[in-house]
Amino acid sequence: MCGPAVRNLHSMKTLTFGLTLVRHGETQCNKEGRLQGQAIDSPLSETGLQQAEAAGRYLREVKFSHAFASDMLRAKQTAETILQHNSSSSGLQLAVDSLLKEKNFGIAEGGRVQEFKDMARAAGKSFMDFTPPQGETQEQVKERVKRFLEKTLQQIGAERWNRGEPDDTSTPASPEASPIEGRAGDGVGDAAGHALVVTHGVYMYVAVRYFVEELQCSLPQGSERAHLFSLSPNTGMCRFTVSMRKEGDRFVLTRICCVFLHRQDHVKDLH
Repeated sequence: MCGPAVRNLHSMKTLTFGLTLVRHGETQCNKEGRLQGQAIDSPLSETGLQQAEAAGRYLREVKFSHAFASDMLRAKQTAETILQHNSSSSGLQLAVDSLLKEKNFGIAEGGRVQEFKDMARAAGKSFMDFTPPQGETQEQVKERVKRFLEKTLQQIGAERWNRGEPDDTSTPASPEASPIEGRAGDGVGDAAGHALVVTHGVYMYVAVRYFVEELQCSLPQGSERAHLFSLSPNTGMCRFTVSMRKEGDRFVLTRICCVFLHRQDHVKDLH
């Protein structure tokens, strides 16, 4: 079953929407093992374009009601390519949001990933937890995740609540999809809305940790911590279902469930 509710609810009307996070396709910097962060606004490489095309074909029959992307070129290109293939995206506007930017790696941006790892090790930190001079902390990235989730919750709630779409199910069934492989539409068949969110590797890592550790997000059976908190590959996908209820004139999160993590079967044939 889905994990414990964020708030204690019983038979209250809720609205559930899907949230599919996709990491951008490969760039030349990714290929060369260099950190891009926010300072280097790289386009997709030829491989990255192929990955984005593959992601678009994989998601072509999946209905999206909203589409968001980081304002970095690599994320916008990936999102635009996915939507070009999507059968339900005609007329769907891509919303570009700076809250979805990659982590700012400070003085390490443009340098080798291995050099960053060496800096982290010298400071007694892991790659994900290390903040170089002039860089953004993980807490600062998490604040951006929280702000984006809250903004999306309010937007989708306001647009969908009065359409007669809320239901009385306060405990949605837990997804039983494999954490790695499955069908493109897993978990969102009955959702009142579905947001495509194209962002970045470390941003997704921070988002998943926040969902699991602070929002008590339930996980698919067989999920392993090493896989759960790993860096998603280029065009890797994570999907969640997010439930809310109305409280006064605002919408509050009641439950979040993970459908799958870091799915990449759409690009297997490219390797």
